[in-house]
Amino acid sequence: MRHFTCVQDVGDLKQALNEAFEIKKDRFQFTELGKNKTLLMIFFNSSLRTRLSTQKAAMNLGMNTMVLDVNQGAWKLETERGVIMDGDKPEHLLEAIPVMGCYCDIIGVRSFARFENKADDYNEKIISEFIQYSGRPVFSMEAATRHPLQSFADLITIEEYKKTARPKVVMTWAPHPKALPQAVPNSFAEWMNATDYEFVITHPEGYELDPKFVGNARVEYDQKKAFEGADFIYAKNWAAYADPNYGQVLSKDRAWTVDTEKMALTNNAYFMHCLPVRRNMIVTDDVIESPQSIVIPEAANREISAQTVLKKILMGL
Repeated sequence: MRHFTCVQDVGDLKQALNEAFEIKKDRFQFTELGKNKTLLMIFFNSSLRTRLSTQKAAMNLGMNTMVLDVNQGAWKLETERGVIMDGDKPEHLLEAIPVMGCYCDIIGVRSFARFENKADDYNEKIISEFIQYSGRPVFSMEAATRHPLQSFADLITIEEYKKTARPKVVMTWAPHPKALPQAVPNSFAEWMNATDYEFVITHPEGYELDPKFVGNARVEYDQKKAFEGADFIYAKNWAAYADPNYGQVLSKDRAWTVDTEKMALTNNAYFMHCLPVRRNMIVTDDVIESPQSIVIPEAANREISAQTVLKKILMGL
């Protein structure tokens, strides 16, 4: 595997899951793979789980790791061509990227949607330029439209906790005070559609996702109806995708908050969220603190998804 930005990049999904579970049994069995190899992790946006889990995964594989916070520890970067650089950005991304590539063997990039230009966001401008100009294998630590390391960890978690071969998985929109990208819901939908699960997406009207990510999922506008018989509830907020409202908050309706009343409609479902989570906006305290909440094991599996991806990239060097 050369680059990792979406579910298709891992190849056979069952084989990737088998590799993940093999790694989980012994995280240190492949330390020779990463010996004398360096991972550079580049953050255009904040991170907690992604930073720690990916760095730990690389260390498990024997790699050296370097972390660069672009907005704190580097020159401000210009990203547009044709700009007269007479402002506060002294370096252009097109020089910075190949320079970064000189110092490492693999590059991880985290860059959210900006909601300034939908075409730039959905063409994945930033990570695409790293792939084009760095000369190194590049993997996504969350991009404008996808968060594949998170979705891979979500899938690993569902496989561990499922009680039936074909569980019903429901992804529900929930309210949030700020406009959030569609990366996590897009990616989760893409990975769920790659399985044979029963997959349902529920959200208020106006929050429809890009059809290419919705895929074969059933879209249900009645949240309570969607929850009926569910085995897993995956809660997440996202801003509007469709024009002319791209990137906007259309609703903060707390009737969509996941609570015990709604969870009672499920098949004793497990509650999932990628974290960080706004308590009593996305989910009530009693739900996220319940025995059916698996947000911590889900977060722990971020190490496993990252290590599986890094292992596959190292094997391709």
